Amino acid sequence: MTHRNEWMPAELYDYTIAIGPPPDDVARDLIAETADRFPGPAGMQIPPEQAGFLTLITQLVGARSAVEVGTFTGFSSLAIARGLPADGRLLCLDVNDEWTSVAQRYWDRAGVADRIDLRIGPALEALRALPAEPTIDLVFIDADKPNYLAYWEELVPRVRPGGVLLIDNVFFHLSVLSENPTRPGGAAIRAFNAHVRDDPRVTHAVLPLGDGVTIARRVSSE
Repeated sequence: MTHRNEWMPAELYDYTIAIGPPPDDVARDLIAETADRFPGPAGMQIPPEQAGFLTLITQLVGARSAVEVGTFTGFSSLAIARGLPADGRLLCLDVNDEWTSVAQRYWDRAGVADRIDLRIGPALEALRALPAEPTIDLVFIDADKPNYLAYWEELVPRVRPGGVLLIDNVFFHLSVLSENPTRPGGAAIRAFNAHVRDDPRVTHAVLPLGDGVTIARRVSSE
């Protein structure tokens, strides 16, 4: 198993994978095709242990309405869709037809394509066009880092009280440990993390999962 966590010993990471829910054939094939076809950006794909976490959280929240910002080849959306009931819906936002064409094939193969609405185009425009009422149960943000705060501000008011927002890459390859990150996007993630910490509309925790995941629960409709 490839070691995906920069802060975790490889042996411990491999053990984590071994005792977690094993990826099925669909997930394994999607991981392999992504690595083969897109070796450069393949690192944007969430690791297997995070996929299991997404499915479980979706089930625990009882989500029926979910939004994903940043779909890539569809591993995270596959995980979320598998946690939805048959009549649940996941809105996926991305800008790349080539990547998401792979996602669509695997959604079909897994039997969850009817739960997913894929929209290609700028995510902020799509989010701003959504109804303003707080009806979303679950959010997953894993897209361009400079826009994290903008996505957050569009989505938090649309999440129901008790709903959950999950934000990926909040460690951003450990660049956030520097007060002045040199890695592009690092400063944006540091600023975003501080904003979430101080946002009275949510309670949150930061998990050392993958490249760092923030889980936030909406506690106020104001």
